[in-house]
Amino acid sequence: MPIFNSRFSLLTCAFLAVGATAQSAEAPTLKDAYKDHFHVGVAINRAVAMGAVVRADNVNRSVEQIDKDTALVKEQFNQISPENDLKWALIHPREGADGYNFGPADAFVDFGTSNHMYIVGHTLVWHGQTPNWVFAGTNVPPGTTNTSTSPETNTNAPGTNAPGRRRFGGGFNGPRASREELLQRMHDHIQTVVGRYKGRIKVWDVVNEAVADGGTNLLRNSLWLQIIGPDFIAKAFEYAHEADPDAILRYNDFGLESPAKRHKLIALIKSLQEQHVPVMAIGSQTHVSVSSPSFETADQELTELETLGLPIHITELDVNSAQGGQRTTGADIANNAATTQGGLVDDANQRLATQYANLFRVFLKHSNSVKVVTLWGVNDGVSWRAGGRPLLFDADDQPKPAFDAVIAEAKKAAVAK
Repeated sequence: MPIFNSRFSLLTCAFLAVGATAQSAEAPTLKDAYKDHFHVGVAINRAVAMGAVVRADNVNRSVEQIDKDTALVKEQFNQISPENDLKWALIHPREGADGYNFGPADAFVDFGTSNHMYIVGHTLVWHGQTPNWVFAGTNVPPGTTNTSTSPETNTNAPGTNAPGRRRFGGGFNGPRASREELLQRMHDHIQTVVGRYKGRIKVWDVVNEAVADGGTNLLRNSLWLQIIGPDFIAKAFEYAHEADPDAILRYNDFGLESPAKRHKLIALIKSLQEQHVPVMAIGSQTHVSVSSPSFETADQELTELETLGLPIHITELDVNSAQGGQRTTGADIANNAATTQGGLVDDANQRLATQYANLFRVFLKHSNSVKVVTLWGVNDGVSWRAGGRPLLFDADDQPKPAFDAVIAEAKKAAVAK
């Protein structure tokens, strides 16, 4: 390339960079636009938390890209959640007190603390991303005489939020722990993890996705339920409250846009409240699409959740623009390939902007109850549903029309005061 053209390109890049900086300096940030309403947060991956090129959390980013992602997190958000590093399989992969891997989780908490962010811990008890050893023991599963399955055998189906993650599936037929053994493991894990970050992590997803998706059963038929019984939920909250009495303890689930599942959740939480279980907030994941929910449906969801008298946290917000993802609000990566297939819907950017505007208008309407809104990923390039382009920033960390739409809703709310 001729020297003149090379220098011209460098000057052009420099000019554009200065222009982008000036533009971002003039535009309000998400955290500032909504500072009078609720925290606006983001799930961060290990690369951002550690400031290093690491292959984790569906991320394959260069150091330059990670630096840009990190700068965007600091600029736009005042709350963080970890995508994966506080889940059992990542922080406690091996049995025993020496089986913990605290490094990435420590980096996550240190990142939030040093940047004065509101830190959320995700998640303590879940049927997904839990190592086989947690459930293994000497008791033969009901209805079987086969005891040959090794506890270390990978029988997990994929888990939520990134390829290759694992759920502990119903296919595990090896000898199981007793109720007492599993309760003890749960107790020790929660005491260790919550205790380590006591006073620094302000909110915990204590139990995740325990409500049954369909049918008439209230609870998902997980191994937690099979081995311990339905009181595993109450026990988890009790143990977490013992470990940090000042932490806000949250129940978190997806698909609450569906009246049937929402009513199950309300029944569960009311039952726990009657037992004086310390459930202190409701988490609605809000993995939705550009097609649904409507403003009215989202409004009805929050109106009904408010009857519980608890703060509502929007915990894992993204809006799928892929054609394959317009009929589901699920959160299982096992079905994720289908939800991100078929290319984008027509007018994807405009429809994404319209849906984000609808959602934030609902959040603002219910801002007396909604205390946290967390985007599940900083940009499309690191999203677990990257093919659906579901976030406010593109893979180059540039704001999309949806970002402008969200900022515009905050400005309308300010004028209306």
